[in-house]
Amino acid sequence: MLSIKKYAAIDIGSNAVRLLISNIIEQKGRPVQFKKNSLVRVPIRLGADVFVKNKISKENTQRILDTMLAFKLLMQSHKVVKYKACATSAMRESANGKKIVDLVFEQSGISIDVIEGEEEAAIIAATDLNKYIDPNKTYLYVDVGGGSTEFTVIDQGKSVASRSFKIGTVRLLNDMVKNEAWQELREWISSNALGYDKISVIGSGGNINKIFKISGKAMGKPLTYFYMSSYYNMLQTYSYEERITELDLNQDRADVIIPAMRIYLSAMKWSGAKNIYVPKIGLADGIIKSIYYDTVSSNTQ
Repeated sequence: MLSIKKYAAIDIGSNAVRLLISNIIEQKGRPVQFKKNSLVRVPIRLGADVFVKNKISKENTQRILDTMLAFKLLMQSHKVVKYKACATSAMRESANGKKIVDLVFEQSGISIDVIEGEEEAAIIAATDLNKYIDPNKTYLYVDVGGGSTEFTVIDQGKSVASRSFKIGTVRLLNDMVKNEAWQELREWISSNALGYDKISVIGSGGNINKIFKISGKAMGKPLTYFYMSSYYNMLQTYSYEERITELDLNQDRADVIIPAMRIYLSAMKWSGAKNIYVPKIGLADGIIKSIYYDTVSSNTQ
């Protein structure tokens, strides 16, 4: 007997808002399958408001309301049975974040959970990460967002240390990360990497996914530190406009890709990693798994 249901995850980040709809395929005697059905991404960039002015602007408030209503209709059209909406650092730090969460519920019926960085890291850990890692090796998982980056040390398939740092692409673009924050991150990575002979980095986020796609590497193969640093240096020789016209990057990717690479390269350097693996999973994937395994609260459509 085959059963197929649709679950949805809404990820309201500092750089973009995403709706992931997945098919949950259950068949007697076989492991459950999670198959991506649809992904919609809207680059609202809430962090540009919040990290500079401490609140979400009227324009972006309206864009969020419009986007959530559109997501509600898409979920209805897809016959989604369960969903969860999570907002991260921008909504969490915004002075009018709660008001916007209430407005979204009032206008679209979508209930948003504003989560802490540690909870975000835990949800991401619920993904199929074990599919992509060697249980006998040690990894530093790095999920770069617009407002914060989540770091998790994974040894022999288990999380042994995890922390969220307020170092993100939108914050860096607005020159809002002090040297002390970088130093604190460096010390955390260095101390947690001690005692392990060899560490590889696992990269998560839209920017590293784009870099991996550009590299032409086969899925499962890593990018080297040399490739990453060479590409980083090359990107900086182009202007923002040239990155769009000559490198064919989207306008909302062409600026944040450089600070994102700085974070990944720093993580590789300070952990001593020579390779970075890119499994193309993130918060939205974790939300879907967490709904299915009932490790988080969810809403019905």
